[in-house]
Formats: sequence, structure tokens, C-alpha cells
Amino acid sequence: MADDVSLSWVPPEVDTAKSSPARVYDYGLGGSHNFEVDRAVLDKIKEIVPSTPQPAQDNRAFLRRAVRFCQEQGIRQFLDLGSGVPTVGNVHEIAQQTDPGARVVYVDIDPIAVAHSQRILAGNGNAVVLHADMRRPDEVLDAPETRRLLDFDEPIAVLMVAMAHYLADEDDPVGILNRYRAVQRPGSYLVFSHMTDEDHPEDMRRAVEIFNADTTEPMILRSRAEIEHLLEDYDLVEPGLVYPSQWRSDGPLPAEHDPSRSAFFAAVGSPHPPA
Repeated sequence: MADDVSLSWVPPEVDTAKSSPARVYDYGLGGSHNFEVDRAVLDKIKEIVPSTPQPAQDNRAFLRRAVRFCQEQGIRQFLDLGSGVPTVGNVHEIAQQTDPGARVVYVDIDPIAVAHSQRILAGNGNAVVLHADMRRPDEVLDAPETRRLLDFDEPIAVLMVAMAHYLADEDDPVGILNRYRAVQRPGSYLVFSHMTDEDHPEDMRRAVEIFNADTTEPMILRSRAEIEHLLEDYDLVEPGLVYPSQWRSDGPLPAEHDPSRSAFFAAVGSPHPPA
């Protein structure tokens, strides 16, 4: 866990009195770049949803399998939107393990996630992090770092893992997805997961009330039908839209593992060509 006494690694503009999704997620993954306010949020949620931090863990395992799937399809470059605080098993670690030439652009709005990523990626010429908002696709796509590292004439994987539930309806999530889809050539993929209240509505609504009470980025739960609507312009690979742990699992799940307790749906899809 983070040392809240010695905070020399914290950028000066960070409000350490407010939780952030990136740091709460980091705590759920057992990371060390989080504050007491972040830990308190997840600990309160665990009182309502005892399976916590299963959502973060299932999503991280899904990310690993999805990146490997994309590589098996020939993908060598990745745009990770809302990449969060780097912990073990980040995209560049997965991809560059088998392909040292794989290129990764991380994007996050959280200054701590960006600052820590910059330290980790120092000396890695094939990975970079942008301090940017995924809600502004043109700023992300036109950034010099993005243009330097990614070749949009070649297939690319766009990753939006555990991020689209921070897009409010007024943000126009379909429009945002369409803008990223517009730069994806044939052979590209979207790696996607989204939090849901489909199966445990009362627990999840109470959990989100706690999460949203004092966070920098409020969360919006959506039903399976609403998430399917977001993905209408993608052909989903098998097994389609499922719980993260059910997406091409590496093996049988433990008997005590309830996939629905991730409170997420996940999918990988190939984009339809822009109209």
C-alpha cells in the first residue's frame, strides 16, 4: 500500500483528499500507488459486495488474454485508453514479452497514473503515456507521441477496459467509440469491458453510490442491452459479450468463483468500416 507520510512521488496538482478510479483500481489489484481515501472507498464497497476486489482482478486477467489474442491475430500496436496506475501485467509487459517491437500508447487523465507510468516507461522506446482525456479522441489521436509511435495505416488494438462506464450519456459514448473506430484499419480490434448492474442491481447501485460520493470520475452502470448498443458497430469474436472470466478462460474456473460477481461484461470485436 501507499505510504501516506512520504508522498514525494505525488504530482503537486493531485488532490489527495479525493479518491480516483485509477488509484481505487490499483488498490483492488494489490498495487502501492493509492491513498487512504482510495482504500476506504473499496473497503466500504467490500462490506456490500464481499467478492470485491474480484472485478479488478477478473478485468486484469481478461486484459492479459485479450492482448495475447490480438497478438495472435497479428496486432503489433495498442492504444490503451484509461490505462490507470501501472501494476504487474500492463499491456506493454504482456505484448513485449513475446514481441519486443510491440508498440503501446497509454492514455490516462489521472496525473499519478501518468507520472508513475513515465518512470516505468523511461528507456522503453516502444511505449509512451499521454496525460489526456479519452473523451477527446482528436487530442489523443493527434498527439505527437501517438503519431510517432502508432501507424494508423496498419491494424491497431484500441483498449477501453473498465473505462466506458465513466462516459456519461451526455458525453456521447457511441460517438467517442466511432471516432476511435474511424482510425482502425481492417484487421483491428476493440478490447472492451463495462461495469453493469444487470445481475446484482441493488448491491451494485449501493456500491456505486459509495464510489461516486467523493471521486474525481463518477461511474455509470449500464444494462447488458445498453452495453450491446455501445458495441453495435463491432463484430464480436467468440464467445461474444460475457463476464470477463468467461472470455476465453485459460482453464476451468474454481468452483467458488461466480463470474457474475465481477459485475462486468467484456468483449473483443472487430470494427465495422466507417460509413
